[in-house]
Amino acid sequence: MSTTEQNVYGMLAEFEDAGALLRAARKVREAGYSNFDAHSPFPIHGMDEAMGEQRSPLGWIVGIMGLIGGGGALLMQWWTSAVNYPVIVGGKPFFSLPAFIPITFELTILLAAFGAVFGMLYLNRLPKLFHPNFFSNRFERVTDGGFFMSIEASDPQFEVDRTRSYLESLGSTGVEVIPASETEGSGEEQ
Repeated sequence: MSTTEQNVYGMLAEFEDAGALLRAARKVREAGYSNFDAHSPFPIHGMDEAMGEQRSPLGWIVGIMGLIGGGGALLMQWWTSAVNYPVIVGGKPFFSLPAFIPITFELTILLAAFGAVFGMLYLNRLPKLFHPNFFSNRFERVTDGGFFMSIEASDPQFEVDRTRSYLESLGSTGVEVIPASETEGSGEEQ
């Protein structure tokens, strides 16, 4: 890696619309790039498949947390009602399942919701309050009509000149080098 490539975070390319970005993502993955991301103002159907993304483990996290919540609620109620402090109330058995359903349901939902929120934050490596793509003035458009693809310099296939020409060949409307730090400038536009 040359000294100029050491000062580079990656490459940012802008595309005209969602279809162009989707086609470019598919071609970038087929070309062997693995450390890239697509940025758009809305979700693009098929982008996960185009980028070769695996199915998210978030469903498993939510399911397991829900089971822990429901099982923990039943165990807690059984322990307090039948083992720790058994009291006969109206001739009912110590472990009366219908009476325990509301708390079991609520703790199942509560822990599943916590699993969803904190699992999503962990899997998405959030909160991430800053990203080197913010050095680009063009990238401000990503929230209201811009379609971008970024390839990080840490990708094994990344070489500044070769990656720039490849992104240009995919039909991008502009390619920009993203510096590794703000002191490097606001990127080289072309």
